Amino acid sequence: MTGYFSFTEYSVLKPPVWIGLDNYKSMAGDPFFRPAIRNTVIYTLVTVPVQTVLSLVIANLLASRFRGRVGNFFKSALFIPVISSMVLVGTVWKFMLATEGGIINNILGLVGIGKVNWLGRYNLALISVSIVAIWKNVGYFLVIYYAGLMDVPKSLYEAAKVDGASPLQQFLYITVPALKPITYLVITLGTIWSFQVFDLVYTMTGGGPGTATITMVMSIYQSGFKQYKMGYASAMAFVLFLIVIVISILQKKVFSGKGGE
Repeated sequence: MTGYFSFTEYSVLKPPVWIGLDNYKSMAGDPFFRPAIRNTVIYTLVTVPVQTVLSLVIANLLASRFRGRVGNFFKSALFIPVISSMVLVGTVWKFMLATEGGIINNILGLVGIGKVNWLGRYNLALISVSIVAIWKNVGYFLVIYYAGLMDVPKSLYEAAKVDGASPLQQFLYITVPALKPITYLVITLGTIWSFQVFDLVYTMTGGGPGTATITMVMSIYQSGFKQYKMGYASAMAFVLFLIVIVISILQKKVFSGKGGE
């Protein structure tokens, strides 16, 4: 139905009227659509690689260095953000990053660093939200990687040790290649989640300052539920759907070409 409504002028209270490609043409002149795409892409390029690498490295450390109670403690601590609602996480971090009275600025003040307007500065707001998203997501992907590590044959590491391979070499030439299918899953899920980001941004910045943190889903929300342009919102949603599909196909081809399947 979204595809159909994208070709109509639809305001919920009135029946949809077919207008062809007008909604798609309107995107070219929309002052919010381009920033929304740009911010969503930047957010994705920041969060996906960082949370993928961090979750893999931490999972490897927990599997090889920290076991027993210590390992269980770290796994539990890192998974707490995952089970917390995004709205709660956004609200807590909004207070922590506050310019006045925020715990982050208070800590920086102890070492002589002045107050930083993390969420109010145009060039810092999106990065700040991205860091919070990484903090929340790492625990989820860590568990996936940890489960994958349990399936890597221990004999491979034992043989590598006999050949004199260092822990770093074992990680790069055994762990990373063995977990390529897991990495494909993690990157695909991370990309989809990043393109769908809404509640964290809405809670922390509301899309501001200006258009600094507005995302595609937030732009869809504003068009559909604040301006009641459901047809136009459907067109943007359909474009978002196509972008995610294309990226997923490209990722699959890249990992298939590298022996990821």
